[in-house]
Amino acid sequence: MKKPALTICLIVLFYFASAQVPGIKGPHLEKQGTAVRLMVNNRPYLVLAGQLHNSSASDAAYLKTIWKQMAAAYLNTVIAPVSWELIEDQKGRFDFSLPDSMIMGARKQGLHLILIWFGSWKSGASTYVPSWVKKNFHQYPYVKDQSGKTLEILSAFGEATWQDEANAFSRLMAHIKQVDQKQQTVVMMQVENEAGILHSNRDYSDIANTAFNGAVPAELFKYLEKHKKNLVPELYKVWKDNGFKTQGTWEQVFGKSTVDKNDGQHLSYYTEELFMAYYTARYIGIVAAAGKAAYQIPMYVNAWLKQPAESYPGKYPSGGPLPQVLDMYRCAAPAIDLIAPDIYVPRFKEVTAQFNACGNPLFIPEAQGDVATGPRAFYAFGEHNAMGFSPFGIDGDIKTNKNIAQAYMVLNQLKELILKNEGLQTMRGILVDTAEAEQHFNLGGYRLTARLIDKSTGKVAGGIIINIAPDEFIVAGKSLDVLFEPEVAGNLPLIAIDVADEGVFKNGKWIKGKRLNGDEINNSIFAGTGLKFPSKNYSIQYVRFYRYE
Repeated sequence: MKKPALTICLIVLFYFASAQVPGIKGPHLEKQGTAVRLMVNNRPYLVLAGQLHNSSASDAAYLKTIWKQMAAAYLNTVIAPVSWELIEDQKGRFDFSLPDSMIMGARKQGLHLILIWFGSWKSGASTYVPSWVKKNFHQYPYVKDQSGKTLEILSAFGEATWQDEANAFSRLMAHIKQVDQKQQTVVMMQVENEAGILHSNRDYSDIANTAFNGAVPAELFKYLEKHKKNLVPELYKVWKDNGFKTQGTWEQVFGKSTVDKNDGQHLSYYTEELFMAYYTARYIGIVAAAGKAAYQIPMYVNAWLKQPAESYPGKYPSGGPLPQVLDMYRCAAPAIDLIAPDIYVPRFKEVTAQFNACGNPLFIPEAQGDVATGPRAFYAFGEHNAMGFSPFGIDGDIKTNKNIAQAYMVLNQLKELILKNEGLQTMRGILVDTAEAEQHFNLGGYRLTARLIDKSTGKVAGGIIINIAPDEFIVAGKSLDVLFEPEVAGNLPLIAIDVADEGVFKNGKWIKGKRLNGDEINNSIFAGTGLKFPSKNYSIQYVRFYRYE
């Protein structure tokens, strides 16, 4: 086992040296205020994306038919998988024709790519690994559940598995660097997909049991001590409740798990989940580090969310990158830049807030493609300085395309203004529906109320508001009333609309269209002071207020 470990270390060192090219800085992350922005060709980049279906990228002929469709939907980025089984069908023999086809096809249409590495985990299973890995379960061990049954899921404790996967991923990244470093078509990598294990709260194989019943790794204690004041609340609580121990087994340090399968808020099997998260993150971190050594671009992991019907680990992938185990990933996988939610649940505001906490930048690589898709995109960018947004299954889904195209057409116009204001507390997102028909917040010295116009069942609306100067705002959305009043109710002077214009942005420059007045705005004499956004299409409006007594 020692020889392969040495081999992978040498590969990593070789590629680390070769990755440094003077004068060329690849895609990377930079901070502005409280936001983290993706930089492409040394310019901030807002990801307006759509993710392909899982099997779409397995056929080069099919791929050729979709790029124009993606560009026509106003995407600037396509998220697409690259699977281990298709680039290394025989051990040591690599074929990069499929990723090459994606890079060239996207580049021809002026699109960028985020590639998903389908390696050892895809949705809590191991179905995208090569046959020579699947069939050799003695060398590449599987997970066992509590009863001793073998599950068709690769174990995070398989040293040969991570060695060979890290080698494959580093070879892929080296190839992408070779064909794309100057053009920067590929801007980020997702490492694994919804990692973790289903049908068991942890791995109960012999090697996993030894680790669980043995000492918590010293590097984790170093991390906990260093970041004690900033740990996620759930981890801090169990560590505190057990006396802030700095040695011991997992149950001695974090406590014996409690279980309440009927309470979706309860952290059932939390110690097992922390254990699996640490070792899953360690595995992913090894793979990601090997890839970054070959070509250093941003890398992230995505999460299958905990849901009411999937309320404990094993129902959702145990060890996956969820907010309550964020520190395990930060400790064991420092090569991973952020964790990202796949959002197919209605509690969009709650999820985005959870994943934007504790300094984690928000990126949404998968979202449900329905009537809420556009409104949610506006909200994510405005409220959480999101790096990017992407509905799933964008290819061939006319309904999803139509919903997101309307929103992306306007967001493309606004992207320079959004990027300029990210992290500066000058921007807010709007998301209202029939369950929560009004949203209230303060911005730029004003108290705002965003109100859903059509309160019919299932209706949803979204928008974004940016304070561009004192008493001046750019607002975009549809199906909304947006009302303004003094930040402190009843204070003088009063406010009124001086100018309200509808318009567009072309190449970042505001082009004024209709002057809005009368029935096209909310006049303080009749219905409060503010703007109207009809339900048919998204629009962009500029408003300037004046004050009087």
